[in-house]
Amino acid sequence: MNAYLHCLSHTPLVGYVDPAQEVLDEVNGVISEARARIAAFDPELVVLFAPDHYNGFFYDVMPPFCLGIGATSIGDFSSAAGVLPVPTALAEACAHSVMKSGIDLAVSYCMQVDHGFAQPLELLLGGLDKLPVLPVFINGVATPLPGFQRTRMLGEAMGRFLSTLNKRVLILGSGGLSHQPPVPELAKVDAHMRDRLLGSGKQLPPDERELRQRRVIEAAERFVEDQKTLHPLNPIWDNQFMTLLEQGRLTELDAISNEELSAIAGKSTHEVKTWAAAFATLAAMGRYRAEGRYYRPIPEWIAGFGSLSAMTTN
Repeated sequence: MNAYLHCLSHTPLVGYVDPAQEVLDEVNGVISEARARIAAFDPELVVLFAPDHYNGFFYDVMPPFCLGIGATSIGDFSSAAGVLPVPTALAEACAHSVMKSGIDLAVSYCMQVDHGFAQPLELLLGGLDKLPVLPVFINGVATPLPGFQRTRMLGEAMGRFLSTLNKRVLILGSGGLSHQPPVPELAKVDAHMRDRLLGSGKQLPPDERELRQRRVIEAAERFVEDQKTLHPLNPIWDNQFMTLLEQGRLTELDAISNEELSAIAGKSTHEVKTWAAAFATLAAMGRYRAEGRYYRPIPEWIAGFGSLSAMTTN
């Protein structure tokens, strides 16, 4: 058994508000190289840590962590739609193992996911249905949020389970880095949006979904013109975070509170916990070394955009 990891920022704004062509070419080249490394590794199973953006998880029930034993992508922002090929028995065994480790992992047999899950599967594997996948949701927007310590412990529990399998495992983390797009907050919305956040948004009418996506696109266009319109990107913090992961210093993240992280890098930066969980999973499976590091702040995508691979070495 061995493992390969790749963490990649996602953005719904690809194709809607893009940076200059040379930046696009650079990012596409980085993704192409990562895809080639993954293909050479030839994985048999994918574990995907990703967040949600009020498309599948709402305040009717908002778990900190949830494993999809069945999952479907909705296809927002032109991402791929369809069923994810989750191996049911393996997912059930994984859930039992993680909970026996003391982590309160929710499960869903009909998990609905969005571009946060779909993009890495499309970009790195060529589609949603290429390999069996265990999709793991980590709440990154809806307070109260899980902290770094508990997220690390989730990853470690996943890694211990995966170590019992005789499979080549690809571990993916999707999200971050610094960013704060216009995501609604329950305490600040009107009655209609409150109802959506409480669960009715799961079956959002097409015209309302289009309006919602238009608001994000317009926010990105304004941010390109004036980066004071949203929380500024923080390349310094983003690179410090990536260095901690590269060097295996995961426990140092435990001291960063949720409030501190929001203030440093934006309220949606909590998506980086998908990266932290992925690296904790890999660390539990053995020593690792990182490769393929890339970072660039891209205002057009309202994102500190990063890409980082790692592999077990024992």
